[in-house]
Amino acid sequence: MVQTEHEPRTALRIILAKPRGFCAGVVRAIEVVERALERAQAPVYVRHEIVHNRHVVERLRKKGAVFVEELSEIPTGALTIFSAHGVARSVQDEARDRELPVIDATCPLVTKVHVQGRRYAKSGRTLVLIGHEGHPEVIGTMGQVDGPIHLVSTVADVAALPLATNTPIAYITQTTLSVDDTRAIIAALAERFSDMVGPDVSEICYATQNRQTAVRELAPHCDLLIVVGARNSSNSNRLREIGVEMGVPSYLVDDGSGVDPAWLTDVKTVGITAGASAPDALVESVIAALGRLRSIEVTQLDGVEENIEFSQPPELRHEEAFPLAAPLAAQRT
Repeated sequence: MVQTEHEPRTALRIILAKPRGFCAGVVRAIEVVERALERAQAPVYVRHEIVHNRHVVERLRKKGAVFVEELSEIPTGALTIFSAHGVARSVQDEARDRELPVIDATCPLVTKVHVQGRRYAKSGRTLVLIGHEGHPEVIGTMGQVDGPIHLVSTVADVAALPLATNTPIAYITQTTLSVDDTRAIIAALAERFSDMVGPDVSEICYATQNRQTAVRELAPHCDLLIVVGARNSSNSNRLREIGVEMGVPSYLVDDGSGVDPAWLTDVKTVGITAGASAPDALVESVIAALGRLRSIEVTQLDGVEENIEFSQPPELRHEEAFPLAAPLAAQRT
């Protein structure tokens, strides 16, 4: 066991956030790929990473999943899965035109945002999407709504919107944002526009809120915060940012190999959480890495117990549904 000069034999206290790691939407999406591989012969094609975690993607790849960015990379007739982030209608249309059999693993909470956006647009309101440019969920959401959508990521973006203050607007949100940042942007919209509707901030993804709340409760007890998650995972990055905002040195790691022994200098307590796309095995690998540096004591903070489960897509609920026959026409809402 390696001991640092400043911490000769002090046991390192590790506190785990609760909840952390996989959310129901991620569990569902991974199960979609696994069940599809069980029922159909590999390869099964997945447009975009099914979730933002390379360990998950690699494990599924070894089972026969092929991850692509464009439908043009998928052979004619091959079983195709849309990722948890959702896709634009143009992608659905392309799949239908090519008669690709499709299973849609879009998180139901993302689909809910799509439905909200279409309802607001249909009512004649100008739509504002609060999200991060270039994120797959944002690209998918913007492509699910007819008519223009104004994307804002910051309060400053609100001030720059090319809209009159009496424009009837509605807002929708990316599901993995910082709840506090989103609340501030909604407040800025409300201050600028006299006629605004939109969901309450409490309707932002339950898993996002629960994990962010858990980090806020965990941070005051820690000298160091480690977030387990991918660098392209929006919700994981937000967890690290919250730690920083609360004055705790915070790092995002893929797994235990990302732990830097230098972080532990003068550290007595480490908080650990994980983004919604990170499996618990990766948290365990971080704990093991810390255990190789210091003796450790592991506890878990009290937190919300999540019992939400999302049902599988209809194509996977009924075994007789295979082989699939281009079901996209029935998926429009």
